[in-house]
Amino acid sequence: MTLDPIHVENIAQLAYGIGGDVDATDHDDLAERVWREWLPELRREGRVVIEALGDHERRRADIDDVALAERPFETVHGLDSGTINPTTFKNGLVVDVAHAAMASSPTDLDLHRDRTIVATVHAGDSTAGFDSEWTKRDESHTKQRVLHVPRVNRYAERVVHALALYLAEGTHALDHADRVDGLLVLDGPIYPKELFTWTDRDPELGELAREAKPRGVIEKYVRLVERFVERDVPLAGFVKNPASGTAVRALARAGVESPWPDDTALFTRLLERRDPDHRSAGGDGGGDRAADRGARLDDDLTFTTWFRSRGGADAAMAADEDALGVDRELDPELYEVTFMVVYDPRTDVTYKLEAPYAFTRDPDTRERLTRQVVAEVAATRGPPEPVAKADELARISATEKAALRRKFEERLGSDQQATYDDLRWGKAEF
Repeated sequence: MTLDPIHVENIAQLAYGIGGDVDATDHDDLAERVWREWLPELRREGRVVIEALGDHERRRADIDDVALAERPFETVHGLDSGTINPTTFKNGLVVDVAHAAMASSPTDLDLHRDRTIVATVHAGDSTAGFDSEWTKRDESHTKQRVLHVPRVNRYAERVVHALALYLAEGTHALDHADRVDGLLVLDGPIYPKELFTWTDRDPELGELAREAKPRGVIEKYVRLVERFVERDVPLAGFVKNPASGTAVRALARAGVESPWPDDTALFTRLLERRDPDHRSAGGDGGGDRAADRGARLDDDLTFTTWFRSRGGADAAMAADEDALGVDRELDPELYEVTFMVVYDPRTDVTYKLEAPYAFTRDPDTRERLTRQVVAEVAATRGPPEPVAKADELARISATEKAALRRKFEERLGSDQQATYDDLRWGKAEF
């Protein structure tokens, strides 16, 4: 049974009650105050968690002009990893499979053929062992292994997913680092931040993050930074769905009542441009409806200058932290996360570009990275072309996921553990 028109109307009426007492002008004023007074050097309990790196400015660029502008990097590589998602079987095994690929612009078909595949397995039976060494297939274009993850009482699905995803991605990036001579952009953050958040989520996960296998995955990314610093080739990460809450949590701890649920909402408010002379005909200015703030101006991309981040998931790689026990061969400060934010008004989407401080401490490199990502977003209305290519290569479709799970059922001699949602929404059969 679907909703009747009257039910839809009644639900819509609730929105008026929710938004009626929210003053958009107050939010704009607070955002401006946060930008001026807090973000140049934002502290939490005396420790700097976000600070401006060089100039503290918001900038904008004409979309048509910048899309056609010459790119600072002639050759750019992108890298991504996709998974089939954690699958629980009736014999107690929890399995995930990740598949990493690197793409380049201009296209390199030989490189695109190379893949790294990791299957992770969690077993409730402590006597079982599934680890395998790396092997090569497809005329050495595919490298693969099985990783038996440490046993946990809870969060088995979270563990197999994160370790598969990051081990495949980190290994593929390291193995192909010497193929990159311009710029490498990971699809996502520059570090395995899911592992860094384990220490805050649960004591058992926090202990697990420092065990040998998770620490070995983190070490892949530390060595990756060192390899690119040694070769003097920039490394960055394009985050399509930034989810950090470092700034808003620090503001709340400082007594600032933030109306934004996360940092992305804050930066979107700071970068979105509205024309107050073109309000909605029905807007009365009394709510926070977008139309009441004026029509969105969509002729320019807007973006920030760079920040250094030492809070939230980024804290693990700060100079005054221990990188969860991984040795760092360079000055620890060089591994710190820095970022800038780009807002595309055409799609109303906010992106983050990350890079280690080892590269962004140089103003010229910061400027080149900024120009590159702004030009790419302007041209593609989304991620940079090499990142989109890598995403397409690494993505495992729903049909392929279902077929692969069926293969595991046959090989393990055990069916997947079905749920009511499988019954309700339908499990694909192949």
